[in-house]
This record gives sequence, structure tokens and C-alpha cells, in this order.
Amino acid sequence: MTGARGEHVDVVSGVRLTGGGRLDPFGDDPVDVHVRGGIIHDIAPAGALPRRGVVVDGTGGWLVPGLWDHHVHTVQWALVAQRTPLSDVTDAVQAASVMGRAPILDDGRRIGTGFRDALWPDAPSLRLLDEHTGDIPTYLINADVHSVWLNSAAFRRESIAPTVDGVLREQPAFEISRRLNDVDPAVSDRFVRQALDRAAGRGVTGIVDLDMAWNADAWARRLDAGFDSLRVSFGVYPDLLDRAIAVGLSTGDAVDPGGLVRMGSLKVITDGSLGTRTAACSHPYPGDPHNTGMLTVAPDALQELMVRATGAGLSCAIHAIGDVANSHALDAFAMTGATGTIEHAQLVAHADIPRFARLGVGASVQPEHAVDDRDLTDSVWAQQTALPYPLRALADSGANLLFGSDAPVSPLDPWAAIAAAVHRTRGGRPAWRPEQGLDAATALAASTVGGSATGSALEPGMTADLALLDRDPLTADDAALRGTRVGATMVAGRLTHIAP
Repeated sequence: MTGARGEHVDVVSGVRLTGGGRLDPFGDDPVDVHVRGGIIHDIAPAGALPRRGVVVDGTGGWLVPGLWDHHVHTVQWALVAQRTPLSDVTDAVQAASVMGRAPILDDGRRIGTGFRDALWPDAPSLRLLDEHTGDIPTYLINADVHSVWLNSAAFRRESIAPTVDGVLREQPAFEISRRLNDVDPAVSDRFVRQALDRAAGRGVTGIVDLDMAWNADAWARRLDAGFDSLRVSFGVYPDLLDRAIAVGLSTGDAVDPGGLVRMGSLKVITDGSLGTRTAACSHPYPGDPHNTGMLTVAPDALQELMVRATGAGLSCAIHAIGDVANSHALDAFAMTGATGTIEHAQLVAHADIPRFARLGVGASVQPEHAVDDRDLTDSVWAQQTALPYPLRALADSGANLLFGSDAPVSPLDPWAAIAAAVHRTRGGRPAWRPEQGLDAATALAASTVGGSATGSALEPGMTADLALLDRDPLTADDAALRGTRVGATMVAGRLTHIAP
């Protein structure tokens, strides 16, 4: 395989095409994909046209459009590399013990991430964490990022009055995450670059960055430092909406001459999460008859935000997990005429399923969450009558699906997302609610820039954002999909990854 990272490819030779839209004249026969000026110029039988310039030998491989992750918290995901993993802890005592032995970061904190306490036999407490961690400020971030467990030293450091259980939820938890993510840009940018280079190695050519920060300056800084791994569309939150409007940023506006990084949507979080038991639902959570979750933004306030964003040329990305939150979000799209997506759509009322397509609202969903949360869903949402993780129902209704990871909630790996969507399992367990599984072609398309509605066929005239695979993703089983190897990744024909 010729070519080096950063070079512009002229031909990808001897590949087969897949994605639910094979060019019929070729069938399964190998083809050469010719690139000119960052665009697919021609697709011809292998060897039919001269191969000039930089040639990537794809013999025996499969070529697909470059993949996108439509929901990433970039800095928080990248900083996971220096935080203590807690995904395998099984109770509060173990979590506290692990953090008592965790390394102390340069800023004097201990930070753990990824715990899931909803099915623990015991509960977090301030006293328990203090006993194990002493005077070192210690923070444990829930896997869903909607709650943070702190010790007394951490509460003192943050100048926040401690809670009885040591847990902060929703907006106070988000504020803690903002503070923990506010590290020296030289440090965070290094971790971001490393993380996104790894993403390019999985065939990713674009992400939607939903960090809770002013992302325009952060990405301009990274571009100035030479960042070029993939495309970025970045969001803005309500507290920074006025700033975005004042500087004239509209959805799709580029912040660099090459258009690698662009303004995305207004992101509004309207309810909580499943793991923190705060997603706004129509039925109460087990053992807590007064808890149906919470709406963190009132419906009239949501509509006002969406009207302002729409008037400024911004699309909207509305976080809604519970069925009540999804209903209100769809109502807001209907009332305001806004365009955009609902983020997560984890529990959707039967009557609301067809509204996504009718309103033209994309369903930005994270299939790995269904696999992560299967036991939790069957327990915490056992009394709910709406549909949990309704991928097939949404697709059948005509909704446009856009896949992501919500990294760091799940790893940024499109092949894991596709496998979870198709096979609804991981690690050999029986499929969970298999009737909501998707066909592989739809799942692959949902992982591309336009989502499932656009398909994933390669055609002349398309931008040459491409990934070369070692297998056909339409025929692979769960383990094979997750093990997909990417030989090369290209953004507008420029190599951003090439396997050794």
C-alpha cells in the first residue's frame, strides 16, 4: 500500500463497493476509484483506466464512505485517557476503594469516570468516599455524565456545600465537569489530537462536537496548531447562544478556509438520564412513586430558545431521553419550525415515533447505549409503556437516523455502534429486543454524514471522504463488525490514516 499520512490519493485500486447501493454494472467485481481535487472523479473496472499519482492498493478490501460520530463531548472524552476507569466496579465500596488508590493528577485531584450505580446493591455516600480518599479532592463521574460523586475535600475545593450522599446531579454535575475539563489547552489539545487520530484509524472522517464550552475558539486554536484529522461540526449551549448570535455564526459556517471545522447546532438539554434516574418519563421509577424524572428546561422556555436559534440561522439539537421529554421536544419543533435533531431518543411514546419523519427531525441515537443499558432498562424502566431504544420503529417510520457514541459515555467506535444496532448484543449474550435491530445497510448509512436517509453508496461527484475496510460490513456478524480493521481513511482524498 503506497501513500503516507497527509498525501492526496489519486486512485484507490482493486476495491469492492458495499453499503446497500452497489453500482450494478460492477456487481462484486473489483473497481478503481479515481479521485481528483478531493472529489470522486470516476469509478471504473479495476485496471481499465491508467493509475497515476498516489495509488492506495485496496485489493481484497471494501470501500465505504467515511464515517461520522454525531455526538461527542470531545475534551471530556479525550481526558478519559488520564482518568481512572470505573466501568467494572460493582458497588459503592469497591468504587471508593479504587479511588483511594487512584493516581493523583498534576492538579492535585483524583478523577474517576464511568461508574454505573443504578444497579449497585449499595449507594454512594459522602462518609464512605471520605473514609477511602481522605484529604485528596476526589471526583467520580457517572458513565452518563449526569451525576458526580465527590468527597469532602472536593466540595471544599469547589466551594460547594456538600450533599448528604456526596452526589451532585444534572446542572451542578455539569458544572463540575466543566471545571474538571478546564485544563491547560496545551494539555487538552494534545489529548484531543491523539484521540481523534485514533478515531481516524477507525474510519472516522467527521464528528459533531458537543463540548459544554465556547468551541469556536478552541477549534480555531487547534487548526492553527495543525489539526487536520477529520471534519468537525461544533455545537453551542444556551448560555453561549447570545455570543454565537453576536459574532454571526450560523449552522454550516466554516471557521477555516478549507471548511474542515464548521458551526453546528444549538444544544439544549431538556431532561436527565436513565442511569441517574432523572430522565423525564410518564411513569415513576421503581420504588420511588414520586419520581418521574425531571424536565430541566420548561416547554415554553425551550420554544423560546429554538425560535431565537432558528432566527439566527442555527439548527437545534435537543437532548431528550424520557418519553415525556421527547414529546415536548417534538412539540417544540412543530411549534417553532426549527430544524435539527433529537439527541438520544431513548424512550419514545408509540404515538411520537412517526412524528420524527413528519417533522423532518433527525434521531441522533447511540446504539451502544442500548447494549450498555439493557439490564438497567429492564429494571429501571420496567413500568414504562413507551418504546425503549426504538431503532427499527424509527427507521420503519421514515425517520433519519444519525449514529454516535456520546463519548465518553461509550467509546468512539462506529463499528461498535453499527454492530449494536444490527445485532443488539455484545460479548455473546442473547440479543436484547432483537425486533428493534436494523439491517446492516441502514446502520452503515446512519454512521455517515447524512444519516440513514441518504444511503451510503459511492458515486462520482461525491466528496472523497472514504474508509478502506478489510471486510464487507453488510455480511459480518457482531464480533466481526467490532473487529473491523481500517486500512486507510481519507478526508477529501487526503490520507488521515494508513495502516502500517
